[in-house]
This record gives sequence, structure tokens and C-alpha cells, in this order.
Amino acid sequence: MTAAETNGPLLEVQGLAMHFPVTEGIVLTRKVGEVRAVDGVDFTIGRGETLGLVGESGCGKTTTGRCILRLEQPTAGRILFDGRDIGGLKGAELVSLRRRMQVVFQDPYSSLNPRMKVGDIVAEPIKVHGVEVDAHRRRRRVDELLSMCGLDPKFADRYPHEMSGGQRQRVGIARALALEPEFIVCDEAVSALDVSIQAQVINLLEDLRERLGLTYLFIAHDLSVVRHLCQRVAVMYLGRIVEMAASDELFDNPLHPYTQALLAAVPIPDPRIEATRAFRPPRGEVPSPLNPPSGCVFHPRCPVAVEGCKAMRPTLREVRTGHWVACNEVH
Repeated sequence: MTAAETNGPLLEVQGLAMHFPVTEGIVLTRKVGEVRAVDGVDFTIGRGETLGLVGESGCGKTTTGRCILRLEQPTAGRILFDGRDIGGLKGAELVSLRRRMQVVFQDPYSSLNPRMKVGDIVAEPIKVHGVEVDAHRRRRRVDELLSMCGLDPKFADRYPHEMSGGQRQRVGIARALALEPEFIVCDEAVSALDVSIQAQVINLLEDLRERLGLTYLFIAHDLSVVRHLCQRVAVMYLGRIVEMAASDELFDNPLHPYTQALLAAVPIPDPRIEATRAFRPPRGEVPSPLNPPSGCVFHPRCPVAVEGCKAMRPTLREVRTGHWVACNEVH
């Protein structure tokens, strides 16, 4: 347990599930199945902590984040924010929650309104929530937010198309900070940026976390970014968390076969070493969330799977202090 968690977690996710119905027919539709995008996820995030959520595309990372933000209504499970179950919040209570949790989206090109100037984009949440009704003080707050995110306040009069990708993402971060939230979901926040710009945005996020006491859920598939930014990491596969541990512990001592394969797939920069490396990717393809395997969802591709893996779904259990694994063959 981290120091942040000893003060009580800011966010608790318990048994979260999000199943999307699959229907057929045009006039008279009927349900023929369901996509299990998220299928029983549990984790906590301590105050001031950054939890990395990693996994292949389509494993349910973004859906998990959207459920936490109440952009999707979960099929099952509980989401406790600051000790309060937010699943049933409506109306004014939900609006109040919006001020405390925000999101930085993946694509800085589509997440900003191209018809609005940057200053209006950042000021919009302040205006909508009635935080500052005076236009002059609102403009000063926008200038302050842009400066905090490494942008010249003069950019407030520009349109998004007049800015680079990294600058647009900084605008997205400034907009997320406008309501002074406690918790921010960063949904692949740097994956659409060049590597050099990624480093700048990551350093900005870390600086803001320390300065403002923010808590992050950092969704990503770039493992090097996650190791640099996150205190703990949760690995997700086909809608379920298969391993969770402190960042250094997970990268230095991965226990789940999927985590081991994921880390082994990271290329080594030296081409001579890379050419001699013996890497065996998991056999087969990722199963469909429409029809996931029984038992352990990784067993059709797992190199250490036994007959019992087909029938018994492993639970996430603590095999070492702070190191949780969902695998019956790991002891």
C-alpha cells in the first residue's frame, strides 16, 4: 500500500462491468449478444497518486475511464469517489461531481471545437458552472491557465487549427484544470504526439500533479511513458485486470504471463542486441469480447496454461506485498 493510500483512497472501483448489447433487425430489434468491454474490474487510486492503466487496444481501458467519469452508465459494479457511490447521481449532484473530475482526451485535433477560439474553449467550463461570472476576471483566469500549461496568453485569440498538436493538447489540459478538479483521467493523452513533444507534456502533467495535488488515471499503451509517470500500474486484458503493482516492481518483476509478453515485446534501441533477442509473441489472436473464453481469458494464448485454467476464472490476489496477480499458476 502506497503512502497516498494510507490517507484513504480518492477513487475505489469495485466489480465494474460494462456490457454493450448487440442487436439485429431494423424495425423489430432483438438482442443477440453482448460485448463485454469491461468485465469485473477492481482497483483503488490514492490521493495525489498516478495509476497507469495499460493493455492492448480494445481491452477496455477507455471504457473503464468513461464509466468512472459517468460518460457511460456501468452494467454492474460500484464507483466510489471520495467515499461516495457516484453510480446513482443525477441532476445537480452529477453537475457538482463534474467539477471534481475532468478528462484529457486522446486526440487534440478532434477534442477542441474548431469554431471556437482557444480562450473561449478554456473559459467555457468556468462559464457553464458559474465559477466566475465577470468576463474580465474570467479572461485573467484563462491567461493564468494557459501560462500554467506553458502557453503564451496571446494564444487565447487563436483558433485550434493555428496551433501544433502539442500546443492543442496543452489547451486540453488547461481546459481540464479550469474547474480546479481533484481527479483527471488522461485517456492516451500523449499517444497522438511526436516523441519529443510527448516528453514535454508528460513533464507538464507531473509538474501539475505535484503543484496542484492532482490524482491521475493515466490510460496508455506506451509502457515507457507509464513507467516514467505512474506510481502504480494495472495491466488489463480483455476487460479484466490481470496484474497490478508498483511501477518499478511490475517492470522489474512481472509475474503474469501476459505482462511478461507485453514487456518482452518492447523493442531494444540497440539493433545489434535486438537482432539477438529471442522473443516469442503469444500464440493466436486476442479473443473477441463478444465471446470471451471461459475461465481465465488468457488461457488460449498462455504458455503456462493447464487444464484447470479453462474452467476456473482467477481472482486478483496479492501474491507479494502490493503486487496483485490474476493467475492460478503464479504462487
